[in-house]
Amino acid sequence: MFRGTCTALVTPFDAAGNVDEAALRALVKRQIDLGIDGLVPVGTTGESPTLTHAEHDRVIEVVVEAAAGRVPVIAGAGSNSTAEALRLTRHAQEVGAAACLQVNPYYNKPSQEGLYRHFMAIADVGLPVVLYNIPGRTGVTLEPATIARLARHEKIVAVKEATGNLDFASQIVAETDLAVLSGDDSLTLPMAAVGGVGVISVISNLLPGRVKAMTAAFLGGDWEAARRLHLELFALFKAMFIETNPVPVKTAMELAGFCSAAVRLPLAPLADANRAKLEAMLRQHEVI
Repeated sequence: MFRGTCTALVTPFDAAGNVDEAALRALVKRQIDLGIDGLVPVGTTGESPTLTHAEHDRVIEVVVEAAAGRVPVIAGAGSNSTAEALRLTRHAQEVGAAACLQVNPYYNKPSQEGLYRHFMAIADVGLPVVLYNIPGRTGVTLEPATIARLARHEKIVAVKEATGNLDFASQIVAETDLAVLSGDDSLTLPMAAVGGVGVISVISNLLPGRVKAMTAAFLGGDWEAARRLHLELFALFKAMFIETNPVPVKTAMELAGFCSAAVRLPLAPLADANRAKLEAMLRQHEVI
């Protein structure tokens, strides 16, 4: 469940701006057909901040239904309100998610003790927890010492490490038994060198087979193949952040014919100049 390539799924919208459930089901099918190891709906890439609570719940339900037990679904269920995170987690558990992704509480900037109590309360629900450490989005860092405390809870099983700090990853691997998953595509292979076991990937929305091949290579000990794939994909990894995620990846998905590029305000469509650059890069790499 917590190794290899898990896709941080985009949430497709239709022409009216509603969640496009048919497109979402098609995305899940394609991911599974191309060998992905897990699916992560309604995280950052899934635009959770602008989904209503009902939409958030429904996206998880659709992904669980469409996956039909063929791959684990790690449901985004975080919030800066512990009570809301508990509700989301209980719902994910009730509809059959295999685990939940829990982001650092954002905006209210809790202390390390507050973070500890927040995640422990969620873990007590009983659904396996993947911690999501992304200070660039949340304004607060979950320190390795706090992660080590949390790792004593049997339901806290993994961490999505998105600090960009390999020292953090090294310390977590050294001091805990948690599965460490990269939160940045470009750092998946470097993180694997210090003990990471996979990635929760943005670009695997577009290229699930190629990202899976890279993680399968290093997990199988073929570091030369993994390095080759990493370098082949590196420019595309970085292109997915030419503007705020998920704007570039949804644009790439539209250019490749998989779903609409539509995002919800306050996100805006990719700037024309960046769209042209992205399209040229996708053609260069024979993605479209």
